Amino acid sequence: MDVEALRTFVAIHRSGGITRAATTLFRSQPAVSRRLTLLEKELGVALFERTAAGVVLSEAGQALLPFAETALAALKDAEDAVHAVRSQASGPLAIALVGTLASTELTPALRRFADEHPAVELRLRTATSSEVSDLVRRADVTIGLRYGSDASPELVCDSLFGERRLMAAAADHHLVGARLALSDLAAERWIAFPEPPGRPEVSARFARQLYDAAGVAERDILRVDSLTAQKRLVEAGFGIALLPLSGMREELAAGTLAVLDVTDLDVSAPVVVVTRAGGYLSTAARTLLRELRALAGPGDAAGVAGVEPLRGDAEG
Repeated sequence: MDVEALRTFVAIHRSGGITRAATTLFRSQPAVSRRLTLLEKELGVALFERTAAGVVLSEAGQALLPFAETALAALKDAEDAVHAVRSQASGPLAIALVGTLASTELTPALRRFADEHPAVELRLRTATSSEVSDLVRRADVTIGLRYGSDASPELVCDSLFGERRLMAAAADHHLVGARLALSDLAAERWIAFPEPPGRPEVSARFARQLYDAAGVAERDILRVDSLTAQKRLVEAGFGIALLPLSGMREELAAGTLAVLDVTDLDVSAPVVVVTRAGGYLSTAARTLLRELRALAGPGDAAGVAGVEPLRGDAEG
């Protein structure tokens, strides 16, 4: 079982088919198909089941996948370690983060690092929290930034700060200025992110707890997969939404959004940095981690005009 065979196997799984895997691997379809056939012959078992929609892992393929990904990640570590011998503070550094974190102090920290280390090429990509963990686990990226800790023993998670969440409404909403309880919002239309099946996001879990506490019916929740779109809909009066303070500072300053005074609402989503347990960290990666960990503290819990500080953080 050689490295290329494992790389081919993983590529077929991630792309969902031999043809798409061939494109990813820059190989011909017959070459990829033959390599898979040889691997299955060597192991004496089929690794995929063919369906009308493509291929899915067989039971044997599911058993092989984590070991294949670990082996490929270890190989990448070895390559990175050798390259680091030539240069201690240069080369690419791949990072994955949840898109809504771009409005927090993480972005200025990354910008400062890039300015101070021009020989390091920061490669950023956005993903959901669960996808960030997967990318780190597979060594597709070195550092991940997500909401909430991941309990996987393959990962190391360090808490940075809490991203405060507040109930936003249009500036002229009839409840602005009133002292409220969550139960007073039961009759309102809520705007929220979709809840992905199987692996719910941390933010979705916070929101779900609030819906249940407020007695909000699913039919009264408008699912919108974009923070910007949510803000525009709230501004237009189509509903209220639980939004990160960091993501709506401009709208609050402009007076197009307002924060409802909900006395029993106390939510702060924990932001964590994720690395792979035992994974290789270059000098640049270790330097950036130190700078990110220096952000550890109250984060968005600090007050702004018209907004009282949080009384405590919710669990991740």
